[in-house]
Amino acid sequence: MKLPRDWGGEKLAKLLRRYGYEVTRQTGSHMRLTTYQGGEHHITIPRHSPLKVGTLNSILREVAEHLGLERDELLRELMER
Repeated sequence: MKLPRDWGGEKLAKLLRRYGYEVTRQTGSHMRLTTYQGGEHHITIPRHSPLKVGTLNSILREVAEHLGLERDELLRELMER
């Protein structure tokens, strides 16, 4: 599935709340999100808009791996919102 080209860090952080991710700290232009669903997991998201495609792909791949989903399945669920 093709990645969206217009998502920024703020939008991605908001979409990931669905999976229990909350901003736990911010340093400069980067946010650290943490979830405790399925065990503790941390990810760092830049607050850039838009996110570079490779950065977005890497974040989605890492989140999908933690949740036990395929990246495309996670992306489909996020785009439904």
